[in-house]
Amino acid sequence: MKHRITRRSVAAGLAAGAFVLPKVGLRTAAAQAKTVKIASIAPLSGPWARQGQLLRMGTDMAMEEINANGGIKSLGGAKVEVISADAGDSTEKAKNAAQRLLADQPELIGGTGSWLSSFTLAVTEVTERAQLPWLTLSYSDAITNRGFKFIFQTSPTADRQAEQTVPTALKLAQAATGKTPKTVGIIMDNTASPVSFAKPLKEGGLEKMGLKLTVDQVYTPPLSDATPLVDKVRSARPDFLLLLTSAMPDCKQVLEKLDEFKLSKGKVPLVGNGAPFGSPELLKTIGPELLEVQAGRERPLAGPGEHDHPHLRIGVQLADRLVERGPQRLGEGVHRLRPIEGDVRDPIARFEQNRFKSHLLLTFPMVN
Repeated sequence: MKHRITRRSVAAGLAAGAFVLPKVGLRTAAAQAKTVKIASIAPLSGPWARQGQLLRMGTDMAMEEINANGGIKSLGGAKVEVISADAGDSTEKAKNAAQRLLADQPELIGGTGSWLSSFTLAVTEVTERAQLPWLTLSYSDAITNRGFKFIFQTSPTADRQAEQTVPTALKLAQAATGKTPKTVGIIMDNTASPVSFAKPLKEGGLEKMGLKLTVDQVYTPPLSDATPLVDKVRSARPDFLLLLTSAMPDCKQVLEKLDEFKLSKGKVPLVGNGAPFGSPELLKTIGPELLEVQAGRERPLAGPGEHDHPHLRIGVQLADRLVERGPQRLGEGVHRLRPIEGDVRDPIARFEQNRFKSHLLLTFPMVN
C-alpha cells in the first residue's frame, strides 16, 4: 500500500515546520518524499512590504540551508519547498491569499508567516478551517486566545512584551533625564499587535508602576501626517514616550517630526516596540544623530544563523523528535504534546497552549 505526504497523513501536524508521518508506511512515504510544501504569507506590497520582504528573505535562506544539509532527515531527506504569497495591505487581501494558496496547492502540509498580527488573524481563520497548521511570529494575544488548534506563536505575546518593555523604558528614561518618570505618552497604530500590547498598560498596568498616561494617540496606518500626534506630545511633555508602530515608514515619520518639534535627542525619551525597530533601513533612513539603539535578546536556540528564520529551523528538530517518539492522532496536533522532562533543549517541550514557552524576544528600546 502506498502513502502520499499530505496534511491528512501528517500525524502530529506542523509546528515550526514540523512534518510527522504515521509509523505505518513511514519508510514508503519518506522514500516518495521529493518535496514538502510549506506556505508562506507575508505583506510584499503596501506599507508593511519591507518587513514582509525581510521575512521572505529569511524563509528562503533557511529553506536553502535545510535543503543543502540533506533536507528533512525524518522524511528520508525530503526537500523543503516554500510557496509564497503576498498578504498585501489589508486583512481581506491576506485572507484571499490564504484561500488561493489552499485552492492552488492541495499538497501544503503547513504554513508560516502573515507578519502583521491583523493579517495573521485573518489568514488563520482560513487555515484553521482547513486544519492546516500555521506558525507565526505575530504576537497579538488574540491569535492564540481563540481556541484554535492549528496556530502556534513563537514570539512572546503582547502582554508579556508589555510587562518586560515598560520597566526597561523606565530605566532608559531615567538614564536620559536623570529623574524617575511619572508620566508617559503612547503613540500607536490600531493594528492587532499594538492594541494587544497597550491594552494591559491602559487597564491598570501603568498605574501599578506609578505612571500617569498623559498622551494617548491612536491612528490608522499608513500614517499620512505625524504632526497632530506629535503636537500632543509637545503640549503634554510626558517623561517618556512609547511608540508602538507596525510599519517602518510610520516610525520614520514620527521620529522626524519629534526632531522637527525639538523633542528628540533625549528631550522626550522614546522607547519603541515592534519589528520596524529592527529594520536595517531605519538607521540608514533616519541617521545615527536621531537614533540610539540598544538591543537586548533572549533566545531559545543558539546556533549560528538562527535569526534567518527560526520557524523552519525549529521544524527540522521537531520533525526528527516527533517521528522518533511516534505518531499522534490527526487533529490533536503538537499543541497537545507535553513537555518531556530532562531535555530542556527539546523543541517539543517549548510549546504550551500553542505558545512558545522559551521565547525569541527581541527588544529595541530607542532613545531619540
